[in-house]
Amino acid sequence: MDRTIAFDKSPDGLIPAIIQDSITGKVLMLGYMNAEAYEKTITDKIVTFFSRSKQRLWTKGETSNNFLHVKNVLVDCDGDTILIYASPDGPTCHTGDDTCFQEVNDGKVLFINRLRAVIKDRKLNPSDKSYTTELFKKGVNKVAQKVGEEAVELVIEAKDDNKELFLGEAADLFYHYLVLLEQKNYTFDEVLDVLIKRHK
Repeated sequence: MDRTIAFDKSPDGLIPAIIQDSITGKVLMLGYMNAEAYEKTITDKIVTFFSRSKQRLWTKGETSNNFLHVKNVLVDCDGDTILIYASPDGPTCHTGDDTCFQEVNDGKVLFINRLRAVIKDRKLNPSDKSYTTELFKKGVNKVAQKVGEEAVELVIEAKDDNKELFLGEAADLFYHYLVLLEQKNYTFDEVLDVLIKRHK
């Protein structure tokens, strides 16, 4: 992280920390950190706040075991707000709700971006041990053929009632589809743009 955190901007040394689910993108909660809470969060990779009511450091989940595991930390342009991407062990709110804003924390679409990043990295930084790299080396025709094969396998599984096999084939098709997009130097966002235009 390049930006300095300006804890000294606040009279009590506390700045807001927004916690966002690293997979769903849902905002889970807002808490406050001082320099000590921030350092503990970074060191332990578990979100720790400074509790204004208890007047002490408070690790989220210390009584419920619903910890927030740190995945990434960003600081805003003024250095006085922290954004933490985290993976929650369970409900975040003390009421038992998924989030402190009474939202259901579902949807895993952000994982697609992580998967896209891995696929792109295998293209830019080939690895002999990577199946994805191997696909890229075989060229666009082979990748397109794999998409076709996976589509056929998905259709076959759709005729049966085996959920595990069907979802496995659906995952295989989606993965190979993303590889084909990368091979063609197109992005998933461009595909979504087409869908958005169609549904305006």
